[in-house]
Amino acid sequence: MNLIIFGPQGSGKGTQAELIARRHAWPYISTGDIFRYHIKNQTELSRQVNEYINAGQLVPDELTNKIVQDRLQQPDCLVGFVLDGYPRNKPQLKFLDSIAEIDFTIVIEISDSEAIRRLAGRLACKCGLSYHVEYNPPKQAGICDKCGEKLFKRDDDKPSAIKKRLEIYHQETEPLLDEYEKQGKLFRVGGLGSIEDIYKWIDKIISQNSKVKIQK
Repeated sequence: MNLIIFGPQGSGKGTQAELIARRHAWPYISTGDIFRYHIKNQTELSRQVNEYINAGQLVPDELTNKIVQDRLQQPDCLVGFVLDGYPRNKPQLKFLDSIAEIDFTIVIEISDSEAIRRLAGRLACKCGLSYHVEYNPPKQAGICDKCGEKLFKRDDDKPSAIKKRLEIYHQETEPLLDEYEKQGKLFRVGGLGSIEDIYKWIDKIISQNSKVKIQK
């Protein structure tokens, strides 16, 4: 089963995508994780990615597509996969359609004001863990539970940066939802609820569509 989880920043799509992948034994694939893997292992692709990042530029679609294609060709993806953060625009969607068949997509919907409220409370640690002052606070205020380092607020979690990212989502990613809706492959889930409640709604969609696929 090949799925894509969509949603604006702060919707919890990453959390849900990881839950789905773990509980169904499917690989969880996010462009952020793939980039970090290549950078950590100093691959040839990481050199190309770093050139753009160090120059303060977005990684171009051609390179992002190549990195995603490389990941989807790994043996573990034969059983299916859960994509998070890709595709982000129509050129990426067109490329994905040429290399993989997507069974269905899920979008987790929240308002911009809710997204801003949620993201404004996020805290990060240099070890990679993230927290939230309301939903997932550290045991000791301002200190990482894992490494004991001081937590910080990322620049892209400041209100002005959040609004810009939401604008990009509305302009570039939301049109993709229309494409999948035309194909009958889009399901909408409200993002207001507990993590477990939202997961149950999504899992019900997965179960129903798994049966449809088997019948076909």
